[in-house]
Amino acid sequence: MTSSLRILNLVAAGAIGVVAQSNPTAPAFDGEHAGALAGHRHRVVVSTDIGGTDPDDFQSMVHLLLHADVLDLEGLIASPPGPGRKEDLLRVIRCYAGDFPALQAHAAGYPAPEKLAAIAMQGETEVAPYAGVRRSTEGSEWLIRCARRADPRPLRVLVWGGLEDLAQALHDAPDILPRLRVYWIGGPNKKWSPDAYQYIETHHPGLWMIEANATYRGWFTGGNQSGDQGNDGFVATHIAGHGALGAFFNRQLGGRLKMGDSPSVGWLLAGYPDDPARPGWGGRFVRVAKRPCARFERLPTLDDRIEVFGILEIVLPLGAGAPVLSEASLEVENQSLAGSTPGDGTLRFRFCPKAAGAFRFRLRSNVPALDGRSGGITAVPARTEAVEGASPEHRFWWTDDPSPDLAEAGHLGARTVNRWREAFLAEFARRMDRCLPVPDR
Repeated sequence: MTSSLRILNLVAAGAIGVVAQSNPTAPAFDGEHAGALAGHRHRVVVSTDIGGTDPDDFQSMVHLLLHADVLDLEGLIASPPGPGRKEDLLRVIRCYAGDFPALQAHAAGYPAPEKLAAIAMQGETEVAPYAGVRRSTEGSEWLIRCARRADPRPLRVLVWGGLEDLAQALHDAPDILPRLRVYWIGGPNKKWSPDAYQYIETHHPGLWMIEANATYRGWFTGGNQSGDQGNDGFVATHIAGHGALGAFFNRQLGGRLKMGDSPSVGWLLAGYPDDPARPGWGGRFVRVAKRPCARFERLPTLDDRIEVFGILEIVLPLGAGAPVLSEASLEVENQSLAGSTPGDGTLRFRFCPKAAGAFRFRLRSNVPALDGRSGGITAVPARTEAVEGASPEHRFWWTDDPSPDLAEAGHLGARTVNRWREAFLAEFARRMDRCLPVPDR
């Protein structure tokens, strides 16, 4: 038995409260940690774009449900921009039901499949308009209901996709803001949710939120990738053939581990969920400076710059003779961004680059003066020097640590996650073993 697995077994049994790695150069947690594996129960709502363009949400949902005995799951919200619906949540829950007898034999705390199905909700299925909010959904209303419960513990909101339902909930019930602790897997998800993001950042800057734009990549990038610790080897050895959940997981992404949303779960399992500056399986973060944003009252060109993951806002005059119902879209890569006409004679767009590089776009519009015009923007890497002066408006907002020595393959902060790879994979393997048939006694 490896040292990391032995330690994790002791933690799960409540014998010790410190999680360490087998790597002696990586410091252990300093004292008993406040994660679920040390006995601290956290209230959790997950908002996910499950069933959308990336199957890794299915993998992370399997990971989450295998830890449902140590978390108080209160809501599962399907909130994809496009494909994917509540039914995709229920697909995973049906696999969980198949393994439930085996799981229950290991721990009595696993919730019944019917209970999980009852908290599965349909969220927003369209990206937010320029205003950042559109309408209430079953998911946003459920989030409000959970946040208002008479429970002294904060509500941990894990966002694995767009921010639409969170933004709508804050718009409809701003009183819930102090109750929320949000861990958002941003990065590419920010690309699909720039208007909802900008609404929250502008109207609710006091939200407690971790904005993990790159740190999350440490779950599947770097760390020990040898043998059964590799993304392929781990699935083949520790997941395939392990019950209905294992079979379902193995069918995603060609049997390759990604689980890009699982750092948000790891943040609750081992570490200090109330202090993002301290180490944990979900990473370590720094207070944000002013959020990167660039506004142009013209079509920018590739000579213009914006920081990767920043919000680009374009404001163009409609001009004389524009149709009463002016419409336009900004075509960029695989996105078609609908323009907004707020009634002030302008047309507005927001865009968020998910990677460094050149982005070219073209306008499609029923306004002759705008139709066919082209432009672009160059996204530059995020700063790797220490950020001076945290934003006073965003007192509880955290993001990737910019220290160069914590980056992995250019992804800032990723090493604050993959330093724990052996430990969190050992725990996951132990959980997957619970799906194996229970021998007759």
